[in-house]
Amino acid sequence: METSNAPQVPSNVPVMTIERFAELSGLTPDTVRGQLQQGNLPVIKIGRRRLVNVALLTAECMNAEDWA
Repeated sequence: METSNAPQVPSNVPVMTIERFAELSGLTPDTVRGQLQQGNLPVIKIGRRRLVNVALLTAECMNAEDWA
């Protein structure tokens, strides 16, 4: 059986740092920031930190593809 080297993300992670999202998606942090600024990725601001809203991104993807 082959094992994947891809990082595993638990399905219950509601938010993620820009750096962690970049690492898991294979994008650069600058690309992720650009996508957040353009509104292509959902963002939540907690204090001074901007975090990728993984829960909302997942819900949007599920609804767009009619997976539910």
